[in-house]
Amino acid sequence: MLAVLLAATLLALAGIHLYWAFGGRWPGHDEASMVEHVVGRTRGMRAPSLLSGLVVALALATGGALVLATLAPTAWDGWPKAARWVLFAVFAGRGLVTYAPPVFRYAEGTPFATLNRRAYGPLCLAIALGILVLQL
Repeated sequence: MLAVLLAATLLALAGIHLYWAFGGRWPGHDEASMVEHVVGRTRGMRAPSLLSGLVVALALATGGALVLATLAPTAWDGWPKAARWVLFAVFAGRGLVTYAPPVFRYAEGTPFATLNRRAYGPLCLAIALGILVLQL
């Protein structure tokens, strides 16, 4: 059940990144407000490009597939297990830097700063914890 929930979460995040890649503006209403919510600053910043959105969406979808692979382990499970440790490290690292003051100082006063502390960081930590549970 945990693997399905984690995979669904990663695939939903992949879908959001695809939406942004193709010009979606939520949670903002235009490019500037979307950047303030998702990146944290607007001066000189643009919405993620098509290529970067596609790359992140593909990485998240691959993570979802790696998590689902725990449901049917095989003799060839060595590399997926190693890849899941990398996935754990990425999400744990992203979640932890949320609370390291200098890392996101540039975003102070933007909607991203609040969303990062209340949603993005905790979600990354929850995903990392779920992957850790599956790995053990």
